[in-house]
Amino acid sequence: MIVRNLADRIYERFLRFQFRHIPNHIAIIQDGNRRYARLFGIDTADGHRAGADKTEEMLDWAHELGVRHITLYTFSTENFSRDKVEVDHLFSLFEEKFRSIMTDERVKKYKIRVQMVGDRSRLPDDLIAAIDTAESATRNHSGFSLNIALAYGGRNEIVLAAREILAGVAEGAIDPAAINVRTVEEHLHGSRGIPPVDLIIRTGNECRTSNFLPWLASGHESAVYFCAPYWPLFRKIDLLRAVRIYDQRMSIKSQIFPQT
Repeated sequence: MIVRNLADRIYERFLRFQFRHIPNHIAIIQDGNRRYARLFGIDTADGHRAGADKTEEMLDWAHELGVRHITLYTFSTENFSRDKVEVDHLFSLFEEKFRSIMTDERVKKYKIRVQMVGDRSRLPDDLIAAIDTAESATRNHSGFSLNIALAYGGRNEIVLAAREILAGVAEGAIDPAAINVRTVEEHLHGSRGIPPVDLIIRTGNECRTSNFLPWLASGHESAVYFCAPYWPLFRKIDLLRAVRIYDQRMSIKSQIFPQT
């Protein structure tokens, strides 16, 4: 184990010196918690908790690299079809983690701003209360942004934005002839104060982006990195490899479109 850890640290340093472009905004699809639990013969709830612990570790790595925005695909609109016991446990875990933000030293040290991205109307009141408290407590933090995608779906986000815009037109607050890209962005809950996605990472050996932030990611041609490890097994090496993919894309882009 000692030899493995030493080899990992050496390889991490090797990877770090291979790139110079750091993504401003990384979006992560944390896939594989349940499969991790089956692999190690533990309860699904323990798999999700292992994933939550990995998230906290990953935030340290991202901050160390200089990433300024992280968006985590924590619970999609499709996840509501899962077993009710599992969903209830997840909501309890989310509530616990949002409440822990109040005492997490990293939140103060890194000045992390926390906000939820998604359809609040589909979440239980206790969880909403915890989210509101965390958002309020960190609203003025400007060092690092952590966006939690809960009850989120890209298509659902666009539908909700269309409803808001139509309501604004009906009230006379929005001129139909003046609707443009900015109008849509102002009504997408995934776009409010969140910059375009530079890099999407998906774990768990799944090669799809699953309707995640289509406006901010697909619409801005973000780099994508798919990797095999289940989320609880995600390593700093995997993050560095993902950033290397982003760096390669940016290097090619700079050659094609050199600054004048």
